[in-house]
Amino acid sequence: MSRELRLRIVSGIVLGIIVLAATWVGGIWFTGLAVLIMVLMHYEFSTMSGAPAKAPLANAIGWLAVLATALFVLTSLPVMALAAIFIGAAGAGFAGYKRGAGPWSAIAVLYAGFSGLALAEIRGEGLFGLFAMLFVFAIVWSTDILAYFCGRALGGPKLAPRISPGKTWSGAIFGAAAGVGAGVGVALAIRHGGGWMIPMVALVLAVASEIGDLFESWIKRRFGAKDSSHLIPGHGGVMDRVDGLVFAAFAAFLLGNLLPLSDHAGVADELAARLLGL
Repeated sequence: MSRELRLRIVSGIVLGIIVLAATWVGGIWFTGLAVLIMVLMHYEFSTMSGAPAKAPLANAIGWLAVLATALFVLTSLPVMALAAIFIGAAGAGFAGYKRGAGPWSAIAVLYAGFSGLALAEIRGEGLFGLFAMLFVFAIVWSTDILAYFCGRALGGPKLAPRISPGKTWSGAIFGAAAGVGAGVGVALAIRHGGGWMIPMVALVLAVASEIGDLFESWIKRRFGAKDSSHLIPGHGGVMDRVDGLVFAAFAAFLLGNLLPLSDHAGVADELAARLLGL
């Protein structure tokens, strides 16, 4: 076993323990983790796009927006967090427009801000939030693992050769199927039955995870980067690790607000209850 592979395994185990522990405890611990992910994602995205050098004002506005969003997420003010994200993205986009960095500065705020907000809102503080977060994790991790191994084993037509030459349709299909199976398995472990909505929601989240992976690959290819950063030994950057997770979290957040109302109080409880039909 190579030194790099050992480093990657150890880093992965440490990260997994931290994430699962924070998810289990919930509250400020998971919210703090979500905010940390948001801040680091904005740092990586803005650094890759060259915003600090090309458009320092746009970059500064972006950072103010992300830090304001972090404060509102930590103080459980999701509406204010959404306002900070949209206003900050608009301001950063306008400030960087003439220097050609406007769209990227705006996307950095939207991408990072929604990531932190969606993760924090899904987990919340209650038991339903824990169920929903485990549901999302199971889908994303199963999709990612099976897509990788089945894609390498089966090969076949490329999914998006200009964006990520290694990804295949066989990997995407088997990965999505694994995500659906994992989501249904978690739902059955939590409650009896689950109905037709569980596999449908799981499929949407699995596909969203794969789109998130492709989006991050496109961003890196656009700016000629192999990894989003070198913050995580053996793994690259934070964006490299959470690309699928944050898109699945976006989708879960939207679905949680679009599905029929439940009888639970609180944003996080409503979100989790609608996702799993609790």
